[in-house]
Amino acid sequence: MAIPMLRAAMISHSQSQQLIHSLSAINETAKRRKRVVVSSSSSELNPLIRSEVSFCVGTCLIPHPKKVNTGGEDAFFVSSYNGGVIAVADGVSGWAEEDVDPSVFPRELLANASNFVGDEEVNYDPQILIRKAHAATSSTGSATVIVAMLEKNGTLRIANVGDCGLRLIRNGHVVFSTSPQEHYFDCPFQLSSEGVGQTYLDAAVCNVQLMEGDTIVMGSDGLFDNVFDHEIVQTIVKHKDVAETAKSLANLASSHALDSNFDSPYSLEARSRGFKPPLWKKILGMKLTGGKVDDITVIVGQVVSL
Repeated sequence: MAIPMLRAAMISHSQSQQLIHSLSAINETAKRRKRVVVSSSSSELNPLIRSEVSFCVGTCLIPHPKKVNTGGEDAFFVSSYNGGVIAVADGVSGWAEEDVDPSVFPRELLANASNFVGDEEVNYDPQILIRKAHAATSSTGSATVIVAMLEKNGTLRIANVGDCGLRLIRNGHVVFSTSPQEHYFDCPFQLSSEGVGQTYLDAAVCNVQLMEGDTIVMGSDGLFDNVFDHEIVQTIVKHKDVAETAKSLANLASSHALDSNFDSPYSLEARSRGFKPPLWKKILGMKLTGGKVDDITVIVGQVVSL
């Protein structure tokens, strides 16, 4: 993510443990007796009848074309704890100008998060999970991060700092989406090793009630800057397998990112903020278009009954 760093002064770089992208797979064959729960709400996001549920997860990460050899600066993890836990962190590439590897901070951050998933103090609260993971991270750098924790009763708890995102698709429609947090265009909120960054207290926190058959799409801004919501829905409809869906979405984002003529979500937002096209395009009467080349991380979670 090529965005400005929020920092006061640089400190020495320390190494972190490498994140294992996928910690454990959801056991799709586990079958347990369904438990019916009556909800107090009848809204679209709060179904009246719920079964015990979990995630069946597929993932895909495509590094920035210039960062293939290093694996890029995104990180993610998937855990089968309780109903399932998914998380994405996006390292701030501006640290490379200070000879700091931008990938180390997000990897250590999520490695720490994975270790605290079952912590008693966390108690299935993603905001507290972010607090403990951030406090335990010693690497220099910064990152945006989103964490979603699914309880078996269908409650999805979400905490988000920055512009990683999540969409809930139900019956062919996006019925819920997170909103990016930013200081200004292309400078999102970010957890940092420096005192001037954001903390867990700045996280946008929400709970959403899921039901069997729902699909969750989580990703870094490399996905949502390049793929529209209707394209996400179309891709989900085409594929039954979550791994294939994640791969297809990542490939679509990568294709759009490299297409200078594609009118992407990123270019639309840039124009709405008053950004102008390069002079040569302006002379030819062309508008500001194109995708945003970036690391792309996609996690697709299908809600299945136990």
